[in-house]
Amino acid sequence: MQVDLPEVLAEVTAQFARYEQALVGNDVAVLDELFRADARTLRYGTGENLYGYDAIMAFRAARSPIGLNRRTAKTVITTYGRDTAVASTLFYRDTLPGRVGRQMQTWVRFPEGWRIVAAHVSIIDEPGDNKTDQKT
Repeated sequence: MQVDLPEVLAEVTAQFARYEQALVGNDVAVLDELFRADARTLRYGTGENLYGYDAIMAFRAARSPIGLNRRTAKTVITTYGRDTAVASTLFYRDTLPGRVGRQMQTWVRFPEGWRIVAAHVSIIDEPGDNKTDQKT
């Protein structure tokens, strides 16, 4: 298996950037598009466990658009072969001083394009011994 084929890495990086832009802009249609429309798709959030595409869509539709701005840091995207990737990033919000968010997504290429099949978001206190390079 080939890891980080340049053209595949570029594709997933572009989709990850599209997701990030949609997230901070509360573009629910794009967010819904980028999650796989399947009952097996899941998203563990900071206060919710969402099983299935319908639950994820309902969460997005009900979520407040306030306070979604954030800065990301230490983003790592790794592709495995031509059809699977994992994207991980730290994120910071001005509304959460001293805390750091962590996000991981599993992306799979389907006939309709790259889709997230599993996601995990958590927020923790900024580790004192783990200095991170925050990007603005």
